Amino acid sequence: MNNGSASPGAPAREKIWLASYPDIVPAEIPPLEYRSLVELFEKSCAKFADRLAFSSMGKTMTYRDLEEQSFKIAAYLQGLGLQKGDRVAVMMPNVLQNPIIVYGILRAGLVVVNVNPLYTPRELLFQLNDSGAKTIFVLENFARTVEQVLPKSELQHVVVTSLGEMLGLKGQVVNFVVRRVKKLVPPWSIPGYRSFGQVLREGSRALLRPVAVELNDIAFLQYTGGTTGTAKGAMLTHYNLLANQLQLSLWLAAAYQTKKRPDVLTFVCALPLYHIFALTVNSLMGMSLGAHNVLIANPRDIPGFIKELGRHPFDIFPGLNTLFNALMNNPGLAKLDLHRVSTLAGGMAVQRPVAERWQKMTGTSITEGYGLSETSPVASANRFDSPDFTGTIGLPMPSTDFDIRDEAGNSLPLGQIGEICIRGPQVMAGYWRRPEETAQVMTHDGYFRSGDMGFMDERGYTKIVDRKKDMILVSGFNVYPNEIEEVAAMHPGVLEAAAIGVPDEYSGEAVKLFVVKRDEALTEADVRLHCATNLTNYKRPKFVEFRNELPKSNVGKILRRELRA
Repeated sequence: MNNGSASPGAPAREKIWLASYPDIVPAEIPPLEYRSLVELFEKSCAKFADRLAFSSMGKTMTYRDLEEQSFKIAAYLQGLGLQKGDRVAVMMPNVLQNPIIVYGILRAGLVVVNVNPLYTPRELLFQLNDSGAKTIFVLENFARTVEQVLPKSELQHVVVTSLGEMLGLKGQVVNFVVRRVKKLVPPWSIPGYRSFGQVLREGSRALLRPVAVELNDIAFLQYTGGTTGTAKGAMLTHYNLLANQLQLSLWLAAAYQTKKRPDVLTFVCALPLYHIFALTVNSLMGMSLGAHNVLIANPRDIPGFIKELGRHPFDIFPGLNTLFNALMNNPGLAKLDLHRVSTLAGGMAVQRPVAERWQKMTGTSITEGYGLSETSPVASANRFDSPDFTGTIGLPMPSTDFDIRDEAGNSLPLGQIGEICIRGPQVMAGYWRRPEETAQVMTHDGYFRSGDMGFMDERGYTKIVDRKKDMILVSGFNVYPNEIEEVAAMHPGVLEAAAIGVPDEYSGEAVKLFVVKRDEALTEADVRLHCATNLTNYKRPKFVEFRNELPKSNVGKILRRELRA
């Protein structure tokens, strides 16, 4: 579990960050209370049975409801003949069905494969075939994409649900508007599919066999570009995720040293549950605390989002820099009372002007943290009990070591810039079926090489200054130039292509694509249409520039740094 000695080039770094810890936060996490996420889930559902667990679009679900419904999903999946460790894909946004399905998959002893619902057929097919998933749950809005990949995938079972399926009579109105008025459900036809309602009915008549799930078993395959851009499934074990939610819970306790903690915490869940940040911070930590998560299905509808914020006295608000910025640009935010909210930020860097404006408008500070899919995700965070915005990624979590290393793997002195390397119980077990690539990012002494460049100050706070690779960060999502360039090169009119990130006031960074034409008739509209067909929205180039040639090294490698310059 990532134990090991320091790098050979330097002695082990003293854990200077511990002196900056809140008094009540221990240096190490205690022994885990649960043997698996399944045990955490079942004990929380029993302990908090009558509390609200999740709500969406005005419909609520208690922990008792969640336990009963997820039991049916688990029994149904076992009835299909799925065995422990088989992978099941989940392709849907923040609707009540999502946690029911995810916890049902885990209770059946299976592995969750989170899928971005906005994936194109090309992206979906790769993830399905790479993970080996034979079963998928999908919202009907995206069923057309599943239909398109079926012939080339290994899928055997498809379960389709609708936006309004869990909303009672209101759901019929919601479905009518979504299908007929807004026309958000493209026509689809999947022979032999099951509806979510059918699955629940079939599961209610089936038996659920207990499965011996252990700490080192894989719970989630969380797909990421890692530090290279080739999509890989980070194998997150029950141990990884239990440890990270415990680390977060200990860290959060410091926020209530000087103020009364509510009997029941209420979380805003605006980030998608298929993203590792919301999965751990909202769903898993919320589960362990008996919290109520208010699911926001469409956070881009800022007026609707603010209206939802006004309905609940929130306590915890995880989000991104872009989300906070968008909220502040709507006059409705000023009417809300957010004084009791602890605002947590991750996924992308928080800009100081955004943090300062947020504090001025709401009276609360933004606490920035840092992590990756490979670290479950939280590796470090600023103090929740501090009103100061540090401009850093904070202090390593309990039981977590940071080491700043040079290219040779030697530890660097404080203040010197190197690669941020992370060791702790939340670090993944490796990349799914990619031992060579796992070896490239894991050191011999158990550190994960993050690919981010930074330095640590004398208080133990780490600041990121650059990324080692050419990855582009769009609204908290990793975008890799290799993938954009490969897709662009698929167009017969493109001779060469190169992608870089450029600053963007809304998304942090945006993709800019440089293209050398093979066909002089090629237009910007042609390139955009081709990219829209093969790339999900946040990966699509915002800017396209045609050039006669691209800068290259002596060996012919495209020099993205010159394009950035």
